[in-house]
Amino acid sequence: MGDRSVFQNSPAIPLKVYIEGKGFPILCLHGHPGSGSSLSVFTDHLSNRFQTIAPDLRGYGKSRFNSNFEMSDHLNDLESLIDRLQIEKCLILGWSLGGILAMELALRLSERVTGLILVATAARPRGNHPPITWQDNFYTGVTSILNLIKPGWQWNIEKFGKRSLFRYLIQQHTATTYKYIAKDAVSAYLQTSASATRALYTAIKAGYNRLADLEQIQCPALVLAGSQDRHITPDSSIETARHLQNCQWQCYANTAHLFPWEIPNQVLSDIDYWLEANPEIVNYH
Repeated sequence: MGDRSVFQNSPAIPLKVYIEGKGFPILCLHGHPGSGSSLSVFTDHLSNRFQTIAPDLRGYGKSRFNSNFEMSDHLNDLESLIDRLQIEKCLILGWSLGGILAMELALRLSERVTGLILVATAARPRGNHPPITWQDNFYTGVTSILNLIKPGWQWNIEKFGKRSLFRYLIQQHTATTYKYIAKDAVSAYLQTSASATRALYTAIKAGYNRLADLEQIQCPALVLAGSQDRHITPDSSIETARHLQNCQWQCYANTAHLFPWEIPNQVLSDIDYWLEANPEIVNYH
């Protein structure tokens, strides 16, 4: 599909949503697989000063939807949610797929989106993930089960974790990282529907590319990437940053697609610094 968007109009459905804190609203959008609760690394921190709104996207988490749908439906669901919550202006934080949806909402609702925090995402996403073997899946299953029973267990990390598919998602195999995986990743993976997976891969196969349209986004943006990301390469994230008119970007060494769980303190500190440097984002009245 080249440089065209795969997003069109479709009817909306109500989404399960997790709302925390008070203050200026931040809409937090998860990736694939994921759920609103899998963004706790961001919402637990940001809800101390702002109102965080983290929906389960259609076909994810508790927003059950088993029929076929298109990626465009996510946007209609989210616009309907914003309307239902009577949100006049908001900042949007999106991780991976959530970042793509954040950019699409900024294009669609330019008057309502005051800023973008784009995490491990791209307007022309590219990956360099190696082929997956049966051993990869076996070790990933064993690692996940043991990590649920005993989160962050170093023996499991060394014995199975570093041989599993987690080696492509993270670079720093720390107990903290694996505790986030146990708390927020496994349940989200198990609740991701086949229809959600089909919708995503149909869009990818169509050749999603919105680079040419990013100049329309005038609000401040922060792009964050992991240097070893195999799912959405840092080069594609940085390419996106360079096409945004008002953007700062940061690429973290020795991290991969799940870098907010690898270096949460650094990521949250950089977000805080960016917000302090751009007070107009959260000071609309």
